[in-house]
Amino acid sequence: ALVVIDIQELFRSLIHDMGLVLANSSRLIRFSRTLGIPVIATEHYPAKLGSTAPELMRHMPDARVVEKITFSCAGNADFSAALEQVGRRQVILCGIESHVCVYQTARDLLADGYQVAVIADAVSSRLAANRRHGLDRMRDMGAQIMSTEMIMFEILEIALSQDFRAVSDILKENPRPA
Repeated sequence: ALVVIDIQELFRSLIHDMGLVLANSSRLIRFSRTLGIPVIATEHYPAKLGSTAPELMRHMPDARVVEKITFSCAGNADFSAALEQVGRRQVILCGIESHVCVYQTARDLLADGYQVAVIADAVSSRLAANRRHGLDRMRDMGAQIMSTEMIMFEILEIALSQDFRAVSDILKENPRPA
């Protein structure tokens, strides 16, 4: 399952390298939806922090969006129920902030026996140093730290399959402007 953590409007101008987070999160959402991988999005205190970025929501109009006030998604009963409902034990995390909500979610999911992949080029924090500290800590705890392309190719496993052809345009995208 893909979990899109708190990529909300209010954070747009505050997060280090937010353009890259948005671009790669979009790729992950579209990839997941094309291959039938469940997507769950969270919003941290949306009454004050706003909704999920519209360029992401347009790719997941029917995704489950869980409102939360806990930093860890796993500390929210609605999120835990949504994750349980999809029946997956492998979780891919993208979103913000790396050293707070993403980190605490990874920590709690690992403790609950989930396999967790954190997508390094689809997570960030307000400060680049906090992004790095969050990624380091999650790696130390046993999370797999991967890039967007690494996780997509790992899921596909084989070229020239029907799935590969279905997502080939997403794979070819360059998330960095020229």
